[in-house]
Amino acid sequence: MLCSYASSYTKLISLTKKLSSYANQGRHEQALNLFRQMQSSFALPLDAHVFSLALKSCAAAFRPVLGESIHAHAVKSNFLSNPFVGSALLDVYGKCVSVSHARKLFDEMPQRNAVVWNAMISHYTHCGKISEAVELFEAMDVMPNESSFNAIIKGLVSTEDGSYKAIEFYRKMIEFRFKPTLITLLALVSACSVIGAFRLVKEIHSYAFRNLIEPHPQLKSGLVEAYGRCGSIDYVKLVFESLVDRDVVAWSSLVSAYALHGDAESALRAFQDMESAKVRPDGIAFLNVLKACSHSGLADEALGYFKRMQDGYGLRASKDHYSCLVDVLSRVGRFEEAYKVIQAMPEKPTAKTWGALLGACRNYGEVELAEIAAKELWKIEPENPANYVLLGKIYMSVGRQEEAERLRMEMRDRGVKVSPGSSWCLFKN
Repeated sequence: MLCSYASSYTKLISLTKKLSSYANQGRHEQALNLFRQMQSSFALPLDAHVFSLALKSCAAAFRPVLGESIHAHAVKSNFLSNPFVGSALLDVYGKCVSVSHARKLFDEMPQRNAVVWNAMISHYTHCGKISEAVELFEAMDVMPNESSFNAIIKGLVSTEDGSYKAIEFYRKMIEFRFKPTLITLLALVSACSVIGAFRLVKEIHSYAFRNLIEPHPQLKSGLVEAYGRCGSIDYVKLVFESLVDRDVVAWSSLVSAYALHGDAESALRAFQDMESAKVRPDGIAFLNVLKACSHSGLADEALGYFKRMQDGYGLRASKDHYSCLVDVLSRVGRFEEAYKVIQAMPEKPTAKTWGALLGACRNYGEVELAEIAAKELWKIEPENPANYVLLGKIYMSVGRQEEAERLRMEMRDRGVKVSPGSSWCLFKN
């Protein structure tokens, strides 16, 4: 009897190791098949670790029904209080069912440590419910850890106006005496790129260097982009030259930095150097080179790159690519070509596309196309006052005061109001 028990126990340990290997290697269907075999073959009860591994594979393989079945077994085995089982269950419901189901489960859990809280916060951030994630963070009844802050910082950066708030949470993280990780720095570099926070970029760069995180290629590419957006081309060159393996992300960041700096010649040369280095450009690299052409009015070059992207590399042009092409053609007064590009778009033109055309019409006093662009913009964003104001200025510039006055009356009737100007200032105590 004792010998049989020892044999079963030894075999259970062996299969648990095998299950762990399958789950960690991404062989989730094999992991789930093995879990079923373990459930049916052993008189010995399975432990919480086995359940957490099976649930991890359920979430990854998108198997909600099996996940619910394992949930029922976990409740019977009294494993719901185990934080690893709990967080794995949240993953199943959050990824395979809905965030609201995950929250219901979270609220029912008898014990919740930081791992469980972080899992729920992450589900909110992944589905774009950032305010709910922040509320949950502030309601934590356990000490947050680095992962808690990282989830919030990363989530805030993904929102339109979340960069400053992300930096606030970073400062709070430092107050808690937590050390930023690579995940923290990648999110912060992205935030700094949006707002051009040069001092903070240098702070991040210095911290990464001191803590041996700086060599990470993804972080270096992010630093190239961030320094470029801050207008510091010397730092851009310094970081880029220190890169050993320059992938398409690094090269694309360099092209972007030169484009933002207004140096189209260097941007186009960097793109050519990338091709010479046998690095295949992607859609983002082409978008950056089109932006460089746009900023310098290089319409023919932009048309060439746009054609090469599709014919030479087989890449599909996105709405942003079309917007850039419309922008560069409009900037140099080639409105007929710009309008033809818009009409040839496979997808419905965006506000950015029509806005590029409308903005350039003002510089050239092109009323007819300005009216077409403005009407399309009113359909897409009817409450944006800038589109009314811009068309009104075009009317005024060609002496059509009556139309400009009529437009002002139309704005008033539709309840469209011009917001007062504002700006942000980032400072450190």
